[in-house]
Amino acid sequence: MEKEYISLSSLLDSMKTFLEGFFPDRIWVRAEISSLNRKQNGHCYLDLSENGPEGVVAKVRATIWASRWNYIEQYFRSVTHSSLDVGMEILARARVNFHPVFGLSLDIDEIDPDFTLGAGERKKQETIDRLTREGLMDLQKRLRLPLLPYSLAVISAPGAAGWGDFRRHLTENEYGFVFNVKLFEAVMQGEGAPASIIGALEEILTGPVRYDAVLILRGGGSELDLACFDDYSLATRIARCPLPVFTAIGHDKDYHVADMVANTFVKTPTALADLFLDCYISEDERLSA
Repeated sequence: MEKEYISLSSLLDSMKTFLEGFFPDRIWVRAEISSLNRKQNGHCYLDLSENGPEGVVAKVRATIWASRWNYIEQYFRSVTHSSLDVGMEILARARVNFHPVFGLSLDIDEIDPDFTLGAGERKKQETIDRLTREGLMDLQKRLRLPLLPYSLAVISAPGAAGWGDFRRHLTENEYGFVFNVKLFEAVMQGEGAPASIIGALEEILTGPVRYDAVLILRGGGSELDLACFDDYSLATRIARCPLPVFTAIGHDKDYHVADMVANTFVKTPTALADLFLDCYISEDERLSA
């Protein structure tokens, strides 16, 4: 008996009719940017995903056409002071498309920058709550510096202004105090920053030199640029570090999870240099009294 069948193209055409008919208007979709590729023709191609406890649970292709990209990018930057990038959670308005060859995709014509900022704050609070439950928020506070800390391991980007300010202020001090300062290079913003900083921490702890403290330095930036310092894995590694960790990240108004779990945080790299100079000044004054 001959079996009834339909062709693949007919099946997929039916799916196209159903999906695009079920979503005739543009809809708001919440997702994370897992890849972003701006082409020379001005179009921007993205992969959007959603993660669950065990990894990715949904993924779809998306497009921002050149006619909309400049407006979306400029407006997003004006609100967040950052460009759209991989790892960001976004709320995008899109039309659902289905192509028999290329499958499901979304055409994006608007992105809500306020949602991305709010999503970062929600994720930050979830991280704080988790670290508190696990008893990690105050581990570093139990560690003490030597009376005269001498060997300092610095994690920063080699060309960062904050690292340069710290180094000059500390090593060119008017008192002639000498320190052994070594830079451990790391990426200090973006999706790859937490893993890069954790790698630098591991290099410090497994190397031949016993340092008195670890210093994490990063100059100013936008909220989204500095969101990497709210990462759970990075905060956990700082909290469990057997050496005192000091942070100087961002501007005066910035306060990140990495600052919260560190032994001590200050507002600027120069202020951090002053903290270590003060150890020597105080002891010098004591001995001179």
